[in-house]
Amino acid sequence: MPNQPFTPKPVNENRRRSRTQRQEGEDLSKIIDKLIFTLWSTISDVEAMHPANSRFYRVTIFGSARISSGDSLYQDARKLACLLAGFGCDIVTGGGPGLMEAANEGSKECSPDGKTRSFGLTINLPFENTPNPYVDKVTAHRTFFSRLHHFVRMSNAYIVFPGGIGTTLEAFMIWQLLQVKHIAGRPLVFVGDMWAGLVEWMRAHMLRLNLVDGEDFQFACCVKTIEEAAEIIRKSKEEFDISLGRAPMKPQTPSVQPFGRLKKEG
Repeated sequence: MPNQPFTPKPVNENRRRSRTQRQEGEDLSKIIDKLIFTLWSTISDVEAMHPANSRFYRVTIFGSARISSGDSLYQDARKLACLLAGFGCDIVTGGGPGLMEAANEGSKECSPDGKTRSFGLTINLPFENTPNPYVDKVTAHRTFFSRLHHFVRMSNAYIVFPGGIGTTLEAFMIWQLLQVKHIAGRPLVFVGDMWAGLVEWMRAHMLRLNLVDGEDFQFACCVKTIEEAAEIIRKSKEEFDISLGRAPMKPQTPSVQPFGRLKKEG
């Protein structure tokens, strides 16, 4: 049988096929968008009916993953978490290295009678794929969106140590939620001169151009020392305890040494 001559498909048929494939992709994209919207709407409705457990006072500590244990910032984060554990506060971090590890370590080391807990909300990153060894409970998130939502949901206060883009993103999300009153009555405390400079820039540019209101700055405060930050949280924790009809917890004296380290297990 002689070979049949090659006959190219009509141009119009190729165009129709291309349009069909493109349409299918657009339809799938719309379905995914609708699913995302429906999912978050459902989460909001469920949260309205079943708010986060309010029996425990929890403080999220944000900060850089790049700080080593020999750095003074590491020791400051560790000591502050220790002080807060002495007040009866659970500590929540991103569960990674650096200042997150410092906070979880301080919480574990200074928990009075082991009654407070140390949480880590991790994110799947190539350079941050295992939790630090000082967390009692790890929740592994695949996206920053769900992780940020979890920080908001489970915390009564937020402390921000120096950090980079991720830390700044987390801090500003909390600030905006306070600004628009999606959350209320939760301290947002920036520790260190780095943040004071940022707030000064916001006043010089955002406020001058009427991009923010002067009252927006009341939702956050900047402090220079961890003792100042601890005092803000102590007062908030005291009000929290009174609102639940229980006596404020007497602060425990920290037993942590300046450069003592817990022995890592495993």
